[in-house]
Amino acid sequence: MSKKSIFSLLAILIVLGVYTYEHFLKEEEQVEIITEGKAVKNNTNEYFLPTSTTGQIVHHEGFSLSYSEPHEQAEWVAYELKKGHLTNTNFKRPYFEIDKAVKTGAASWRNYKNSGFDRGHLCPAGDRKYSQNAHDETFLTSNISPQVHDFNSGIWNTLEQKVRYWASKYDGVFVVTGGVLKGQMKTIGNEKVSVPNQFYKVLIDNNTGKTKMIAFLMPHENSSKPLYEFVVSVDEVEALTGIDFFPELDDTIENKLEASSSYKDWSFN
Repeated sequence: MSKKSIFSLLAILIVLGVYTYEHFLKEEEQVEIITEGKAVKNNTNEYFLPTSTTGQIVHHEGFSLSYSEPHEQAEWVAYELKKGHLTNTNFKRPYFEIDKAVKTGAASWRNYKNSGFDRGHLCPAGDRKYSQNAHDETFLTSNISPQVHDFNSGIWNTLEQKVRYWASKYDGVFVVTGGVLKGQMKTIGNEKVSVPNQFYKVLIDNNTGKTKMIAFLMPHENSSKPLYEFVVSVDEVEALTGIDFFPELDDTIENKLEASSSYKDWSFN
């Protein structure tokens, strides 16, 4: 074999070696990220987390989620919104990024491009202004669902603002939210991200001496109706989604509160 051939072969082997090593490092990094995502964080309030019907729970600094691979989005996102989290800090809006902590692979933001739907936050960026990292995490694709713009910027945004009001008034609330991933739904993008026909938001206040709950179920369309007209029982949301909310609560308290659709203990002023 000529020297030229030997050098060419060595060059090829070196390139292959470097590629293999880089691929190994990327796989190791991915495993580390997924493992880290399974770990409960300091800010995670496990007591109020719902059940996962998918078996894939991911914990970030500012929220936890249960990812549904068939629908390429979270079936729920859960987080505690404390009064101290409410600040006027304005962080620079980051780009949306794929959540690498989702073992099955989170959907790409490109599915939403030219789809006619907003990348609708489940945990709003406005609820996570207490740190740059917590704010930026809300732009992970595991925290978004396709929403029509008028809904996202309309009645859904109104509800998000009301949640902040309650967090301030009641010294914090725990929030669970998502789309109802059942029935016939449109899909968008190459990964066929489901477009929910309804969205829900379930809240519990356990800070004011009297535990109370409230649940909202909204058709995926804008509305001028008052928020209280969308109040339903938690049991109704559970029946639609198959999710058990607040399973760690004492059954006597849980059953009573989840059966009620009363909103008299929540201020709508």
